[in-house]
Amino acid sequence: MSWVINPEIVDSKQRARAIARVRELGVVLPTFSQLADPATIPAAVLSRLADVAPDEPRVENLWRVNWYNAADRSGRAEVPGFIVIPESISGVKAPIVVLLGRRFPMIGAHKVLPAYSALAAQLVTGRFDPVTQKAVWPSTGNYCRGGVSISRILGCRGVAVLPAGMSQERFEWLEQWVAHPDDIIRTPGTESNVKEIYDKCAELERDPQNVILNQFSAFSNYLIHYICTGTAAEHAFNSFKGDTSRRLAAFVSATGSAGTIAAGDYLKKRHGTRIAAVEALECPTMLNNGYGEHNIQGIGDKHIPLIHNVMNTDVVIGVSDRVTDQLNLLFGSDAGRKYLRDRRKLDGALVASFADVGISGYANIVASIKLAKQLHYGPDDVIVTVATDSGSLYDSERDDYQKKHFGGSFDEVNAGEVFGSCLTSIATDNVMELTDQTRRQIFNLGYYTWVEQQGVSVEDFERRRSQSFWDGIAASLPEWDALIEDFNAEASGSNEAANTSKARS
Repeated sequence: MSWVINPEIVDSKQRARAIARVRELGVVLPTFSQLADPATIPAAVLSRLADVAPDEPRVENLWRVNWYNAADRSGRAEVPGFIVIPESISGVKAPIVVLLGRRFPMIGAHKVLPAYSALAAQLVTGRFDPVTQKAVWPSTGNYCRGGVSISRILGCRGVAVLPAGMSQERFEWLEQWVAHPDDIIRTPGTESNVKEIYDKCAELERDPQNVILNQFSAFSNYLIHYICTGTAAEHAFNSFKGDTSRRLAAFVSATGSAGTIAAGDYLKKRHGTRIAAVEALECPTMLNNGYGEHNIQGIGDKHIPLIHNVMNTDVVIGVSDRVTDQLNLLFGSDAGRKYLRDRRKLDGALVASFADVGISGYANIVASIKLAKQLHYGPDDVIVTVATDSGSLYDSERDDYQKKHFGGSFDEVNAGEVFGSCLTSIATDNVMELTDQTRRQIFNLGYYTWVEQQGVSVEDFERRRSQSFWDGIAASLPEWDALIEDFNAEASGSNEAANTSKARS
C-alpha cells in the first residue's frame, strides 16, 4: 500500500456513515485554506463563536484551529500572535520572531492543527467510520491531546498513546477529555521513546476498529503546516518588517513529527529562507546518528519522520535539555522574572510574554540564537520560529529542575548565571550546515524505521528524495478543499455549505 493519502474517495459507504454522523452533530468542516486565511471564514460562523469558550468541546471551535486567535483565545486577530526576542535577551542583532501556539483552542498548542487535518482527511475520503472505529493518536503529548479533542468534537472515540514520563499536566488534561480511562495508553519511557509508541500502535492496529493516525507519517501533517503555519509565519514577518528592508533569513523548528518544519518549505519558495532543524543534544539523531533520553518535551526522536523533507533542510542544531530546563526556571519563576526586570532592566510586559513559551519553544529560541551567531546574521536578518505550547504545561516540572540543577532552590544569582550561559553567551557548538552528502546520510537513516520496521515500500521511501514529490503534496491543497466542501454540502444540504464555498472563491 502507499503511505500517501491521496485526495480521492476510497470507500463511499464509510464516507456516507461519516456524513450522517457530522450531520447529526451539526458539523461544518473548515477547509484547509480557510484555516490558513480565516478572513475567508463566513461571518455567520464567526458570529456563533462569540458565545463559545475556546476550551469547550464544541463543534464551533473547529473554526478556531488556526494561528489567528487573539490573546484571549476567543476573538480573532488580524495578525498571528508573536513575540520578538530582542538583542537584550538573545545577545544577537538578528530579531527572532516567535509564533505563539498557545492561542490554539482546546489544548493551548498548535498540534491541534495537524490533528484536525489528519482526521478530516480520513473522513472526507471514506477511510474512517466515526461510529464504529476509534482514532488512535500516537504522540509525545500535544498531538494526542489535539487528536482526542478533535475526535470528541467530531463524535468519535479518540485514544491517546504517549510515554508515561511526559508532564503531569498532559495526563491531567487527557483525563478530563477522553471518553474512557482506557483511552489513555502509557508506553515505556519519556520523550525520545517513539519506537515504543510505534510498537503499541502496531499491536492496536491488529484490531480493524482501531485506525492509527500517525503524525510522523501523515502527509496531511506536512500539508497543513506548509499552508497554515507557512502563511502565518510569512504574515508575522511582514507585520514585523513593515517598510524596512529586512529579509526572512531563516525558519527554525524542532523536528518532532516534522510537520511544523514544513512551513520552512513554503517560506523557502517565497523568500529563499534557510531551514534549520532542531533536536535535543542528548539524543543527536541527525547530528550524529545518536540516541539517548532528554526532557525537551514535544520533539520525539531516535528516528527520521517520514514526512521530513530532509533534502530541503539546510542546518541541524543541537540544544541541550539542561538549557531548556533552566530557561523554563528563569522565565517561569518569581526569582527569575525579578532578575530580568530589576537587574537586566527588561520591560515587564516582555518578560510576562514568555509565559506563552514552553520547553520546545525555548529550544527553538536557543537554536535561533546559535544560528544567528553561526551565520553572522545582522539586524536585517529576521529569524522566525515557533513556541508550540506555553509554560503552563510545565509548571509541575520546575521543582524537579531546581533539585536537578540548583540543589532545590533558585535565586537571582542563579538567574544571572542562566541568563549568561543559556542565552547571551550560548556557544555555536553542535551546529551543522548540511551538504548534499550529509543530507543523504540523514535521509538514509530513515530507511531503518520506515522500510524495515513500518513496512513502507522502498519505492515510496525513495521518491521522497525529489522536491517534486513535496511540491505535489503542496499542490494537492485545492483538491482537499474541494473534497471538504463536497462533504459539507452532502452533510448539511443547507445554504451554509454553499456560503462556505463562495467565501473561498
